[in-house]
Amino acid sequence: MKELLRGNVAFAEAAVRAGCEAYFGYPITPQNEALEHLAQRMPELGRVFVQAESEVAAINMVYGAACAGVRVMTSSSSPGMSLMMEGLSYLAGSDVPAVVVDIMRGGPGLGNIAPAQSDYQQVVKGGGHGDYKLLVLAPATVQELIDLTVLAFDLAERYRCVAVVLADGSLGQMMEPAELPPMQPLRPRPSWALTGAKGRPPNLITSIHLDPEEEERFNHHLQAKYAEIKAHEVRLVEDRLDDARLAVVAFGTAGRLAQTAIKAARAEGLAVGLFRPLTLYPFPEAQLRRLAERVEAVLVVEMNTGQMLEDVERIVGGRAPVSFFGRTGGVMPLPEEILSAIHRCPQLCQEVAR
Repeated sequence: MKELLRGNVAFAEAAVRAGCEAYFGYPITPQNEALEHLAQRMPELGRVFVQAESEVAAINMVYGAACAGVRVMTSSSSPGMSLMMEGLSYLAGSDVPAVVVDIMRGGPGLGNIAPAQSDYQQVVKGGGHGDYKLLVLAPATVQELIDLTVLAFDLAERYRCVAVVLADGSLGQMMEPAELPPMQPLRPRPSWALTGAKGRPPNLITSIHLDPEEEERFNHHLQAKYAEIKAHEVRLVEDRLDDARLAVVAFGTAGRLAQTAIKAARAEGLAVGLFRPLTLYPFPEAQLRRLAERVEAVLVVEMNTGQMLEDVERIVGGRAPVSFFGRTGGVMPLPEEILSAIHRCPQLCQEVAR
């Protein structure tokens, strides 16, 4: 049954129902409602909630709980995510699963508390040191925020990786009808977890490999895992692309706003469609490449100055001209502005004139 839910509360409760056993976090706007909710829910269920002294402490607590094989999560916003990057690299370098929800805000620096898509580069490209990737999911509605949070736990465990749900302040703060999943039972500890020796050889989890060849073998193991993720976990939403001459590429809230602009463009008779990746890593590269071969132009819309744009240009590879429209610093693009950007695409000018 659907109920009216705020985004931050929705993903927090979704994590509880997905079997999250431990949460470690530090308050930062615009995701504080998640901490408030979990501060009550986790103890009443006999689970662990700790408000850490910093984001650095929080991500290292996540690291410890992940090594113990429990379902563990943290959440933060853009400056806090920057502080977590070393810990995320340690998690990746130790082959352990964890979930992170990032409710982005304007930047750089402390920036502000307004919604933005300022973290694409640091999250999708890894952020910390080393050749590792984070599995990145990008919701556009409160329902998707719920569903992708639950999925993040399953994918993190399946591939023993860090899964990030990448949203923004507007999605964290908005309220809309959504349905929460049923409560899942807590699952048993995996065989690789650090639970104490107890009559068997002890497990060892570490991210240090002093022998360069050993480190290289581990990196090849990571790349093989990422290849498997790319082969099986690509997700996207396509809308009105069958006859589209112009494809708008946008993720998260920008994709939601673009969908409204596309509806208005269609009312004008313009053949415009939406390509919205649900997974930013793995990015739906093959699907975008095929699309670029049959449309006349691509328009990228983001709530930043073009962080995903670089990936889209690389993937399109000159098959179609790529334009960009974005607002930054916490300013959200209006559907009317996106529609104007659609009108400015040269391939549609004659059609608009007619």
